[in-house]
Amino acid sequence: MSLHRPKPALPSDDTRWKLVNATMRRNGYADHALIETLHSIQNAFGYLDETALRFVAAALDVPLSKVFGVATFYHLFRLKPKGRHTCVVCTGTACYIKGAGVLVDALRAHHQVEPGETTADGALSVLTARCVGACGLAPAAVVDGEVVGKLAPEALLARLDRLDAAPAPPGLPASSRPRAPA
Repeated sequence: MSLHRPKPALPSDDTRWKLVNATMRRNGYADHALIETLHSIQNAFGYLDETALRFVAAALDVPLSKVFGVATFYHLFRLKPKGRHTCVVCTGTACYIKGAGVLVDALRAHHQVEPGETTADGALSVLTARCVGACGLAPAAVVDGEVVGKLAPEALLARLDRLDAAPAPPGLPASSRPRAPA
């Protein structure tokens, strides 16, 4: 009698699921492949949605609560799509003393977004970090991967507004390009 149970069908015919499935197959569909599988999904799709979490739970035969627990415990996993642009405000001691809280408040007021969230239009993800290693530039933020320092709230907001007004870079897949609201 075989102890192998059938593996669940892939959630869709999107070829990225085949890459995810290959990760699980390489690890014998064992529960120790959970983190690697979640990485594979996030690398392929950009984030982990409910469909992905349920698929992984079924494929690896682990409780959904464990999959969700791992996905929410590690800060590198995202449960929502990332914005087209990111702004990470440093909240380390030097930056906080020099006004990081005011930067966060300005982002909250101007973009109606809380740290850890993405604007409703998908344009901007706002995050905070304990330290970005730019204490001499306090208060600092990392905007689309570039450290920007000695920021006043108005300068940060103006910089983000310019990014949002810029056209999408060439070569992005259609799914990554900004979409008009439905």
